[in-house]
Amino acid sequence: MGLLLLSCVVLAAILSAALTWALRPLLMRYALARPNARSSHKIPTPQGAGIAVIGATLIVAAAIILLAGSASLRLPLAVFSACIFVAIVGAADDIRPVPVLPRLLLQAIAVGAVVSIIPSGLQIFPMIPLWLERVIVLIAGLWFVNLVNFMDGLDWMTVSETVPIAGALILLGTLGVLSPTTAIVAAALGGAMLGFAPFNRPVAKVFLGDVGSLPIGLLLGWCLLELAYRGQFVAALLLPLYYLADATVTMLRRLVAGEKIWAAHRSHFYQRATDNGFTVLGVVGAVFVLNLGLAALAIASTAMSSSAAKVSLLGAGALATAWVMFRFSRQP
Repeated sequence: MGLLLLSCVVLAAILSAALTWALRPLLMRYALARPNARSSHKIPTPQGAGIAVIGATLIVAAAIILLAGSASLRLPLAVFSACIFVAIVGAADDIRPVPVLPRLLLQAIAVGAVVSIIPSGLQIFPMIPLWLERVIVLIAGLWFVNLVNFMDGLDWMTVSETVPIAGALILLGTLGVLSPTTAIVAAALGGAMLGFAPFNRPVAKVFLGDVGSLPIGLLLGWCLLELAYRGQFVAALLLPLYYLADATVTMLRRLVAGEKIWAAHRSHFYQRATDNGFTVLGVVGAVFVLNLGLAALAIASTAMSSSAAKVSLLGAGALATAWVMFRFSRQP
C-alpha cells in the first residue's frame, strides 16, 4: 500500500507540474488577476492553475483506483463528478464573478450530491437523527468548500495546508485507519499540490483560482468526512483546524461588525499578519509548522481509545492554533 501511495504522489506531482507549465501562457493571456485594495499581490498574476492541480489529481487517482480494483466506485465517482462541477463553477467565477446566491446554490448541489449517496448505515453521532446529521454534514461541507477558497489568499498558503493534511491521510491509509480509495485521493491531491508549489512560491508566477480552491475544499472535506465516519472525529477536526479557526472566527467577527461576509476583504489572521509586518514566507512557514504539529496530534489521536485523551489532544491543537492566530494579529 505504501509503495502504491508513493507512486500516486510522484505521478500526480509530475503531471501537475507539466500541466501548470503548459497552461501558464494561456492563463497569462486570458486569466490575469489584477491587484486591488484587498489583494496580497502587487503585479497582475495569472490565475486558474487549479485546472492543472485538479486535473492531475483526478486523472491519477482514478487510474490508481481502477488499477487497485476498488470494490465500489459509486462514491468516488460521485465525488469526482461533484469536484468537476464545482471546478466549472469556480472557473466561471474566475472569468466573470457569479452572484453570491447562485454560486452557493450550485456549490450546495455538488455537496448535496455527495451527501445523498453516503450509505445510510454510516453515522458520526448515533444519538441524533440521521436526517439532522446529514443536514449538518451538508452545511459543514458547503462551509469547508468556501473556507478553503477564502484562505487561498497568499502564495503557498494552500500548499502549506493541503500537503500536511494529505501526508497525514496517506500515513493513516497505510495504517489501515482510512480506506485505500480515500488514501489514494489524498496522495494524488498532495502530489498535485507539490507539483504546483514551485510555480506558486513567493512571489507566485500563477495562482490556483476558484477553479482550484473550491474542488480542493470538496476533496479534502470528503477525505476528512470519511475519517470521521471511521470513528476518528477528533482527527478529522485537528487536521484542518487552522483553516477552520481562522475562517470561522473571521466570519463571526465580521458578522458582529455588521459587514457583508460575502464581500472580499483582508480580515483573515494570515492577511493581518502580512499587514502587521510578517513576511509571506514567515506566515506560510508558521502555518506549515503548525499543520505538521496538528497532523502529529491527529495521528496520535487515532491510536488512542480514551475519549479524554483524544479531547486533550484536541485541546492542545486548539491552543497551538490560537497562539499562531494571536501572533498573526500582533506586530512580529
